[in-house]
Amino acid sequence: MTKIKQWQMTELKKPFELKESEIESIKDDEALVKIAVCGVCHTDISFWWDGVPTKHEKPLTLGHEIAGEVIEGPANLIGKKVVIPAVLPCGECDLCKSGYGNICQHQLMPGNDFHGGFASHILVPHKYLCIAPDAVLKRFPLEHLAVIADAVTTPYQVLKKSELKAGDFCICIGAGGVGIYGALLGKIMGAKVLSLDIDDTKLDIAKENGIDMTLNIKDMSIKDVKKKVREIAKELGVSRYMWRILEMSGTSAGQELGYALLTHASTLSIVGFTMAKSEIRLSNLMAFDSKVIGTWGCRPELYDEVMELIGSGKLDIAPFVETFPMSGINEVFQNTLDHKYLKRSVLIPDFK
Repeated sequence: MTKIKQWQMTELKKPFELKESEIESIKDDEALVKIAVCGVCHTDISFWWDGVPTKHEKPLTLGHEIAGEVIEGPANLIGKKVVIPAVLPCGECDLCKSGYGNICQHQLMPGNDFHGGFASHILVPHKYLCIAPDAVLKRFPLEHLAVIADAVTTPYQVLKKSELKAGDFCICIGAGGVGIYGALLGKIMGAKVLSLDIDDTKLDIAKENGIDMTLNIKDMSIKDVKKKVREIAKELGVSRYMWRILEMSGTSAGQELGYALLTHASTLSIVGFTMAKSEIRLSNLMAFDSKVIGTWGCRPELYDEVMELIGSGKLDIAPFVETFPMSGINEVFQNTLDHKYLKRSVLIPDFK
């Protein structure tokens, strides 16, 4: 019998409360993971503050960017350092068998369908646990790996779906959190990358880490942004067409800008989430023969590819992670809501 301590959302917009429960048994398809770290995602903010419905009723332990060590379960997993995919598909349905496991309608998401990672332990299906290779663990502590579960793998999947090629022009709207990883992955895939944001500090971080060009779009009209982006494209020597645009700010303004930047044979990928609606002219898709695609998390099968990028040294995750003790969860969530952090906030259990 294992006791679990967890910070739970009991009411909308109210402080998280520390609770304790017990796990009496573990099913054959489950593993018990001792949590080393859990990241704070804007999806968590949406559940807690915006009232986006969760599948599991309150009280609920949020958190889906989780890394830890397996302490109970199959013998081959005991002692393994793992990242828990944010989306755990069934692996058997039509969507899963067709390569769309990330939108499996039987999927389980920690911190949504069941109690998540702002806790001491978590009980999860073990089928898709991603074991951290030695090459990764030699470069980074387990506490840095939580971001793989969403902030890194989500833009990785959508970049692959966008059919990005070496030499393409990749425009990333939003340079923090998911946005910086999307920009870095675009560079790794050979694109010329432009990061757009309203925060110079975030843009400076992007530039310092090899992003080709940055642009602060605060107080700029969409018309002016489009003009400036065309100038940057010419300066970088990329095509006027076939742009790959990633909207990662999770704002209606970002979505409207992303759509406005579409040109012939371009692809707009919606990565950030917002409940707000946007007004767009769909006929642009017809006129430009362009497309808009979405992504929900990442298929677990792609996690090993991301681990390879990290283990080989191509992708550095450390500069964009900031750690906090989990006992400070209420302050961290409020500060995240108020956009006070430049890096991805991750919480390390400090239960007594």
